[in-house]
Parts: sequence; C-alpha cells; structure tokens
Amino acid sequence: MKKVTLAALAQRAGVGLATVDRVLNERGGVSPETTRKILQAARDAGLNRILPEEHRQPWQIEVVLSGNDSFFFRQLASDFATVATGLGYRRLTLHRTFIPEDRPDRLAAHIIKCSKQRDGMIVFAHEHPAIFEALALCKARKVPVITLVTDLPGAERLCHVGINQLQAGRTAGLMMGRMLHQGGDVIMVSGRFDYSAHRQRIEGFRDVLQQQFPHIRLREVLAGNEQRDTISKLLEKQLAQSCAIGGLYNTGLGNTQISEALARHRILQRCIYITHELYATTRDLLAKGALSLTLDQNTRRHAQLSVELLLRHLDGGESPQTYADGKVEFMLYTEENYR
Repeated sequence: MKKVTLAALAQRAGVGLATVDRVLNERGGVSPETTRKILQAARDAGLNRILPEEHRQPWQIEVVLSGNDSFFFRQLASDFATVATGLGYRRLTLHRTFIPEDRPDRLAAHIIKCSKQRDGMIVFAHEHPAIFEALALCKARKVPVITLVTDLPGAERLCHVGINQLQAGRTAGLMMGRMLHQGGDVIMVSGRFDYSAHRQRIEGFRDVLQQQFPHIRLREVLAGNEQRDTISKLLEKQLAQSCAIGGLYNTGLGNTQISEALARHRILQRCIYITHELYATTRDLLAKGALSLTLDQNTRRHAQLSVELLLRHLDGGESPQTYADGKVEFMLYTEENYR
C-alpha cells in the first residue's frame, strides 16, 4: 500500500499541513468540524497510525473580561483559570483577554477574530451596535457565545450567566428602606449606564424605595462610569450641598473613594451604606461598622456555570434556557457573616 503523506492528507482534507499536524498530534487549536474532516480523510486514505479520538480534542474557549482594575474581574479571571485547570488540558484550552470597557470597537473586532479561531466564547460586553453585529457573525459561523454578568437582550447568544441584577437592586432598596428608619436623602452612585446590570440595579433600588418607603428622598443618580476620580468629584459636590444624607447605594467600583468622602464629612458610620461584592475593601469597611451591607455575585459560580453550559453545548448539543440555566444566586454579607 502506498504510504500516505501528511501533505497528501492535507490536500485531501483541503487544509494546511500545519493544521493536519495539530490534529494528528493532539495540539488543539482546530475547530471540531475541521478536526472531523481531517480524521475522516485519514481513515479514508488508510493512514497507518493510531488516530486520536475526536472527543479528546480540547475545546478552544475564549473568555473576554473587562480591563478595568476592579476586584470582581481580577477574581473572575482567576476563577476561570482554576475551573479550566480542574477540567484538564485535554478537555479545553482557555484563553483570557481583557479589553477596556470604553473600547467597544476593539471588543467587537476581537470577537470577530475569535469566531475564526475558537470553538466557543464567554463574553462580558455592553450594548453597542458593533458588538451585536459581531455576535450575529458568531452565530452564522456556529460559534456559541455566552454573555456574562450583564446581559445583551436581543443579541445572538447561547444564554446568559449571572445574577438577577434587577432583583439585586430591589434587595438593596428593601434593605435601605428598612434600615433607614429616620428618613433622609439617599445618594445613588452608578457604574456605566451602557451596561444593563447597572441600569437594572438602579431601577430596582429606586422602584422599591419610591413604592414602599416614601419618607426617603432619592438624590439624582451620580454617573460614576467606573472612574474613581469622577466618583470622588461627583460625590464631593453632593456632600458639600447638604449634610442630610441618610444613605448611599453604590452599584459598581469606587468603594475606597466613597468611604473616604463619607469619612471626610463625618457621616461614614452614621449613614446606611450599601454596595456590591465582598473583597478586601468591603471586608475592612464591614469590620469597622462603616458598611451596612454588600451583595456578592459569587465569581467562582459564574466561572463554573458558564464553562459547564458551554461544554455541554459543544459536547452534546444541549441548548440551555436563556436565563434559568445560567442564573447565579447572590449572597448578602453584613458585619456578622463576612468572615
């Protein structure tokens, strides 16, 4: 029998020599469709060697996260690495990319690039036409995408993994209303409003207070846009106008700057202060009795669930429900249970 060369096999499969080499030597980085094509071509040609099993090819998964310096995304990136390590290199290869939140054009371009290189994607992104177009292209190329933390309603995605952000905001509002017995003004500090997560948190918080606690006055939302300097300046202006601040709710980063501003005006431990995530800064504030409550999203569960859902789809074609299958429960922490 005539010896089958890798070059001849590449020509038969209609791919490059390097791609054949990656498949036969199980180096990964080749789409499942191309892998199947090459292995079938090898069988048809009678290649005299033990062929790898298709299911042993590691899935190439791209995780795209925010490039801001918040604890949440640093921890989330670490949790994704831990989850991938636990599953093993033969199951998947995880690629992590951090893109600034103010560069939707760059994010869209990266998604399009990955649609040619990856088997699936897990993406943190905000609502922007270029990103919606990039996700539509992923679907056309049969590359499933899971949105993470903040949803993209109407986008072409496999499903969404995250907490119920509206419910989190409503919970924060309920706690604020029940703790702030004497009434007063409440300041709301929001992260980027082009992310549905922050809009939903503010919406839920505002709705509960307006409907159930009319004795509490809500100040205009401060658009911090995840910029620490902006948060400091806007908050300082608000605090300088009045000392009748009974509470403050922060939906995003900037808790160091907020606590410092409240301390300068000597109301840090007098006002009801509610925020999100449990990390070094919020732990310290809870220990000092300066923070009333923080709502934590559970980064590890985000990483585990999104990888599990994506692998189940890639391995067996399972189609998860848009929200129900990817729902993550949030946890409330006070000075009594944060340790």
